[in-house]
Amino acid sequence: MKTAALCQGIYGAAAAVICLRSLILTATVCGVRGRDYRGLNSSSCNAQKIMSKPLVSVIIPTFNRGYCLEDSLRSVLAQSFADFELIVVDDGSTDDTAVLVGRFPAVKLIRLEKNRGVSFARNRGVVAARGNYIAFLDSDDLWEPRKLAAQIKWMERRPDSQVVYTDEIWIRNGTRVNPANKHRKYSGDVFQYCLPLCIVSPSSVLLRTKMLSNIGGFDESMRVCEDYDLWLRIAQRYPFHCIDEKLITKRGGHDDQLSRKYWGMDRWRVFALEKLLQENQLDDEQRNRVVTMMIEKCEILIHGFGKRGKNREKKYYQNLIAGYSRCVAEPRR
Repeated sequence: MKTAALCQGIYGAAAAVICLRSLILTATVCGVRGRDYRGLNSSSCNAQKIMSKPLVSVIIPTFNRGYCLEDSLRSVLAQSFADFELIVVDDGSTDDTAVLVGRFPAVKLIRLEKNRGVSFARNRGVVAARGNYIAFLDSDDLWEPRKLAAQIKWMERRPDSQVVYTDEIWIRNGTRVNPANKHRKYSGDVFQYCLPLCIVSPSSVLLRTKMLSNIGGFDESMRVCEDYDLWLRIAQRYPFHCIDEKLITKRGGHDDQLSRKYWGMDRWRVFALEKLLQENQLDDEQRNRVVTMMIEKCEILIHGFGKRGKNREKKYYQNLIAGYSRCVAEPRR
């Protein structure tokens, strides 16, 4: 009897340990690691239901980046915040990207039959996303372990906030470099600061999914500067907040960077600025700033096309200046 009682006690204790471990595992699988899991049971935690609705959807678009993608994946999977899904959109890669991603069972892979561009790839990821928040990571960049945790903490405490981004570390050809002052980060109404160039890295941003859907996502007609275009459309309506911590690492200098593939990036910025003007939803101050910046960028392009003897292109931007110069509103008194 004593032996039986002892065995019952041992097995009871072991069962309790197994139950606790199972409870912890279930809490982790359900995406609540780091939260209070007391009180969870089979009726209060349906793993499939909770897993189907992560708080954050992380989207990595990639094209022939098998040589660096693994580091990016691991930087996401090492996040201290665990309530996320990770989606990789393979934009028609011909390298070993699919094999590489297949080694990570937690990652959802979307394979596109042909290369459609980064805007299409990101938007395709957004369509598949189930989280209340969207975070993007370029396949050559890295996150610090606290990146998502810091951003979610900010957003969850401020339900009206739509966008939060972070400061960044820059690596060029393996060497850390200091960004120029023109890349300085700002909080609040950042519209005017987004006009000269893109100050927000896609890898640094966390957005509310509903807001991104209402704005319309990335412009798929733009092969480059698609982020510049989107941030302007968002900043026109909503403030941004920058967390003053370097929570991402941007790795550059490789030959397949889009900024190195396309000449005259200001052509795409002018395209984005003209879209803003044509949509006719800017206030007077915003419109004046947009027209002023468009004229400045057109003058740069006119000079460049003139040096190359491309008179038709030069004339096109001269006509833009002539047409939009008349759109500058007089200051209100």
